[in-house]
Amino acid sequence: MVSREENTDLDSDEEIPFSSSPAKRKVHSLDFEMGHMHSPSDVAKSRSFNFMRISVLRSIYIVLIKAKINLLLPFGPLAIVLHYITGKHGWVFFFSLVGIMPLAERLGYATEQLAFYTGPTVGGLLNATFGNATEMIISIYALKNGMIRVVQQSLLGSILSNMLLVLGCAFFTGGIIHYEKVQIFNKLEFCSEWGQLLQQAAAIVNSGLLLMAVMGIMFPAVLHFTHSEVHFGKSELSLSRFSSCIMLVAYASYLFFQLRSQHNLYSPVDGEGENNEDSDEEEAPELTQWEAIGWLAILTAWVSILSGYLVDAIQGASDSLNMPVAFISVILLPIMGNAAEHASAIMFAIKDKLDITLGVAIGSSTQISMFVIPFCVVIGWIMGKPMDLNFQLFETATLFITVLVVAFMLQEGTSNYFKGLMLILCYLIVAASFFVHVDPSTGQVVENPYDLGAE
Repeated sequence: MVSREENTDLDSDEEIPFSSSPAKRKVHSLDFEMGHMHSPSDVAKSRSFNFMRISVLRSIYIVLIKAKINLLLPFGPLAIVLHYITGKHGWVFFFSLVGIMPLAERLGYATEQLAFYTGPTVGGLLNATFGNATEMIISIYALKNGMIRVVQQSLLGSILSNMLLVLGCAFFTGGIIHYEKVQIFNKLEFCSEWGQLLQQAAAIVNSGLLLMAVMGIMFPAVLHFTHSEVHFGKSELSLSRFSSCIMLVAYASYLFFQLRSQHNLYSPVDGEGENNEDSDEEEAPELTQWEAIGWLAILTAWVSILSGYLVDAIQGASDSLNMPVAFISVILLPIMGNAAEHASAIMFAIKDKLDITLGVAIGSSTQISMFVIPFCVVIGWIMGKPMDLNFQLFETATLFITVLVVAFMLQEGTSNYFKGLMLILCYLIVAASFFVHVDPSTGQVVENPYDLGAE
C-alpha cells in the first residue's frame, strides 16, 4: 500500500502541469510577440517601401490611365506586332501614327509638370526642347535613314497645320460658341498706353521671327533655282548651315528676351491677371520632380521606338495607299502627331482664352521654324548628311504665303468664325496642292485614281 504522503506527492506531481500551463502560455505568447516585433529601422523601411509602391502606382495611374487619350496607347504595340507578323506598311504606318498621338500629349504633360519645379527660365527652355519633341525624334530618325525630304516636308507641314488648320479651327469654333460677341486677343482696349505698346511688341516679335525663318529658308532655294552659286551644290549647303547657326542664336536670344529682359511683355497687364486668378484655381503639380523626369525619359524612349517603325513604313504606305510621300509628310504626319495639341488650342478658344490659343499655334510654329529646323540642319551636319534649308520652290512659296495670310488675319487683334473658316479653306487648298504635287528632287509621280482627268 502506498502511504498518505506518497499519494500527496503523486497528486502534487500530477497537478504540476495543469497549474503551470497558464504561465507557460504567457511565456510562449511573449516569445511569439518578441519574435514578430521589428526594430525601428525595419518599420521605417517597410513604411518607405509601401509609400514608394503607392506613389509609383499613383504616378502610373495619372500618366497612363487617367487621361482619355490613353485609350490609344495600345495602338503602338499593335503597330510593332503588325510589322513583324503581316508586313503591311499601310497598317503599320496608321497604327504607329495613332500610337504616337497619346505619347506626344503625355510628353507635353510631363514637361509641364517638371516646369512647376524649375521656374520660368528653365521651364521655358524645357518647353522649347520637349514642346516639339515628337517632330524632333521623327526627324532625327529620318535623317539617320537619309530621308531628308521627309524631314523637310514634315517640319514644313507642322508649321502649316499650326498656322492654318489649328488656328482656323480654334477661331471657327470659338466664333460659333461666342457668336454674340467678337473675341479679342491681347485685350488691347483694357490696357494702358504702355500696356498697349508692350502687347503690340510681343506680337511683332513673333511675326518678326516667322519672317526671319522664311528668309532663312528662302535664300538657299533662290540660290539653287537661279543657278547663281559659286560652287554648285556646295554653296547652298554652306549657306544653310551658317543660317541655321544664326537662327539658333536668334531663338536663344528670343528666349532670353522673353523670360528675362522683357518679362512684362508676356505678363498680364492691369487687372487682367487678377480676373484670371479669381476665375481659375491655382494649379498644383500632380507629379514629383523625379517622377516627371522619369516619365520624360520613358516616354521619349517609347516615342523613339515607334518613330522608327513609322519612318520605315512611310514609303510602303505611300505605295499601298496610292498617296504621294509629300502628302503623307506635309499633311498626315503633322495632323496626327499634333492632334492632342490641336485639341487643346480649340478648347482654349471655346473658353475664350485666345491668348493661350495663339501661344499654342503661333508659338509652336515659331519654335519649329526657328529651333527645330535649324537644329535638324546642325544634327545632319554632325551625321554627315546633306540636310539644308532648300525646301524647294513650291514648299518655300507655300510657307511664305501662309505667313503673310496669317499676319493679315491677326493684325486687328480680333477673331470670329469667318476668319477661322477662311484659314481652314486655305489649308484645304494647301492639302490639295500637295496631293497632286510631284517632288522634283525624287521625281516621284503617283497615279492618282481621284484625278478628274484620268480615264
